[in-house]
Formats: sequence, C-alpha cells, structure tokens
Amino acid sequence: MLTGATVVLPTGTVENGQVAVDGTRIARAAPENAQVIDVTDHYVIPGFVDIHNHGGGGASFTSGSVDDILKGIHTHRLHGTTTLVASTVTGDMDSLTHRAGLLSELAEQGDIAGVHFEGPFISPCRKGAHSEGLLRDPHPAEVRKLIDAARGRAKMLTLATELPGGLDSVRLLADHGVIAAIGHTDATYEQTVEAIDAGATVATHLFNAMPPLGHRSPGPIAALLEDDRVTVELINDGTHLHPAALQLAFHRAGADRVAFITDAMDAAGFGDGRYWLGPLEVEVADGVARLVEDGTIAGSTLTLDRAFKRAVTVDGLSVEDAVTALSATPARLLGMADTIGSLEPGKDADLLILDSGYEVKGVMRRGEWVVGPQLG
Repeated sequence: MLTGATVVLPTGTVENGQVAVDGTRIARAAPENAQVIDVTDHYVIPGFVDIHNHGGGGASFTSGSVDDILKGIHTHRLHGTTTLVASTVTGDMDSLTHRAGLLSELAEQGDIAGVHFEGPFISPCRKGAHSEGLLRDPHPAEVRKLIDAARGRAKMLTLATELPGGLDSVRLLADHGVIAAIGHTDATYEQTVEAIDAGATVATHLFNAMPPLGHRSPGPIAALLEDDRVTVELINDGTHLHPAALQLAFHRAGADRVAFITDAMDAAGFGDGRYWLGPLEVEVADGVARLVEDGTIAGSTLTLDRAFKRAVTVDGLSVEDAVTALSATPARLLGMADTIGSLEPGKDADLLILDSGYEVKGVMRRGEWVVGPQLG
C-alpha cells in the first residue's frame, strides 16, 4: 500500500491518495498484512508506454542477441518504461523476418509488447538514418511477409504511403490489426488524407523525416494533425523538435492523440561513443546521435522519464496531460488499455514514484519493484 502520495488517476489528481497492490494487480483495497510505504510529497503515476524504441543500455533491438535485447529493455525499465514495443530499422527482408521471429518470442514471453517495423518501405527522399540501398516499395506481399514473420506480434509498421503499393499495404495492415503509421514520407497533403482514409492511424515522429508545414503546400503534417483518427508520435528530447513545434502539435491534437516516444537507439541510458544503427555507423556526442557519414540525426538517446520531466518543466504541460501522452494514449493505441496505461483496480501494477522535481524514485512492473522506493 502506497500512502500519502499525489496520485494521478484517469479522473484527475488526488492529493494524499493511496494505491493498493495485490500480487501483480492494482487492487481496490490492500491485501491483509500489506506493507505500507509512505510516499508523502511524491507522485504516483502509471508506468510509461513506449511504442517506438530501437534499443538502450548499449544494446540494439535491431541486431543484438536475446541477452542484449533484455539488457536494453531493462535499461528503459529503470527509467520508468514498463511497456515497450521493439522497433527495427531498414534491412534486407531475410534479416528482418529473422529479427521479427526473435522479437516475437520475447513478446510471447511478455518481455515486450510487440514489434514495430520502421522501414524498409520508406521514401529515399526522407530516409533519415536508414540505408538507402535497402529501401523498397511497399508491395503488399512483402508487407504480409513481415506480418507473418512476427507471428501475431506485429503492432505497427511505418511506411511512406505515397509509394507504389502504399495504399494497398495500409489496407492490408488494417485488415490484419496492425497499425499503419505514416512516416519517412514525401507525401503531399492530399496523398496523406487518402492514406488516412485507407486506414493509417499513426504519424511516425511527426515533423521529422517528412516535408515541413507550408502555407500553400501544407504537406503531411497538416493532414496528420487535423484528423482525429490519427495519433501523432513526438520525440520530446529538445533536439528533434523546437518547443514551439511541440506546442503546436500538442495543442492541436491534444493529449488523447499524442504519444511521446523515445525513438531510442543503443546509447540511451548508456553514453556517448560509436554505435551501429542497422548497417549505419552512428556517433553520439553530448547525447545527440548522428550518422557518421553525413551527420543526419539517428534516433535519440532519450528515456521517457526525461521526456516526462521536459514536458512538465519546459513545455508547460500539466502533469495529467503528460501522463496521458506517456501512458494512457499509447496503451490505448496498442489495444492494451484494459490492462495498462492508468492506475485502476484490476489493471497491471505498473507504476512510478516521482519526487517533486519529477525524478524517478521507484518503478514497479506487474507488482515487482524494478527500482525499489528511494525516499530518503
């Protein structure tokens, strides 16, 4: 039983509140002989949900071994991410299908929530940190090959929907219950509207790797922001987005349509140095990851606790809206809102303790402390 906390619930924030945990679940009342932990002057919030993450702790979800992947997952758990979707980067189809099989096993074990394929079906004009020589058009048969390789654990696939086969692939993904995400795209406003109507429901890291917003040629950003069917990913690390761009997106879409993500690569929670992102070498300096070959930003070193703190202290968001964007919205997007994403009886006991400065002082996942309460 956690007592004395400022508890952020779906219905609002409760001062001097309490949260009961029984086994792996949040309970209506504490079990008999429960340990009571006084967390006065601290927040208790739901665990974070990251739908776009390539690695951390020096380990890659794209190329690492099972032990490497588990190390990366644990690194993000230490920073409050209790649910994580593992993202791939562009590769050849054989390596991607093999990787999908490996990640699906971890999803079946409950270590990750599923698989996100970012590439290879993206625009060479907006490739970002993806290998141009491995890009391809989104032929539905090849999209289906990746879905099948993930054995029902594919959660999302990012594609440039304006490419040949793009709209048919969006329809295929929707038919199979996989999120079609528009990203690394050179689409026009009209093409993006068409893709949304075909079933695309997510904007992969909005603003990044797509044409900028123009007053005569609004491009994909305007289409993605204006449609209530679309959830927009935002990388809130202070590098990928100017605060004004984040404010524009957040206040147009609202907390219920924003999912803060990390787009993290190996260096997240680890440090500066040389790394690999798929087949491309990355230099991380002062926490910013860039391709060695041309200086393109290559993912991030972000952890979601930093995204949360920045949202509240720099961007001026309320704690409640930040919690929604980091927990409830991505949980709903994944179809997991019945078990995670908010502090409600019967849901998984995934929760964080934060101090008054929004620093993580405790992480619980499914009733077990990943980081024991540090309240001194």
